Amino acid sequence: MTEWEKLQSGQIYNDFDDDLFRRRVEAKKLFRAYNKTEDDETDLRKQLMTDLFKNVGKDVWIEPDFHCEFGKNIVIEDNVYINFGCVILDCAEVVIGANSLLGPNIGIYAVNHSIDADERIVGGCMSAPVHIGKNVWLGGDVKIMAGVTIGDNVVIGAGSIVTKNIPDNVIAVGNPCRVLRPITDADKIGYLQSK
Repeated sequence: MTEWEKLQSGQIYNDFDDDLFRRRVEAKKLFRAYNKTEDDETDLRKQLMTDLFKNVGKDVWIEPDFHCEFGKNIVIEDNVYINFGCVILDCAEVVIGANSLLGPNIGIYAVNHSIDADERIVGGCMSAPVHIGKNVWLGGDVKIMAGVTIGDNVVIGAGSIVTKNIPDNVIAVGNPCRVLRPITDADKIGYLQSK
């Protein structure tokens, strides 16, 4: 079994593997090209996202400066906005649900180096998927750790570090991130009525 196959299946893998290095280089070429595009180069941006990601939906807007590790483990659904400075270490599947907004400087880390120093210095790593539901808003500087699922219709407060799953329809904040309260009709501000 290759190190890429181990990585894909959630097994311990060698982060220093030559094939993984080559895949990272390919991803860097694509996201660096994307980061050099202008806002009016929408066709080129769409093509670069298609080449970089496993799957990308309609009406996806990613602000430069975007970085990822492999790209091929990232699924972005329709109508997603990703603000400046996003970093996704996609050593496992990362799914960003439709209609989601990601604030500036988001970090999504679907990987962990070995805790044991001897294992770590020779490349021991393991990964776990990150799933972000539909209609989610991640405030600026949110960090999401490996293995986390965030439910639908969730707001994660700025600066939060999400280490555990978050259920649907809540506001969650803090380090570590925890549910603050449910989202209710009392949170409506009348915007839809004004349209």
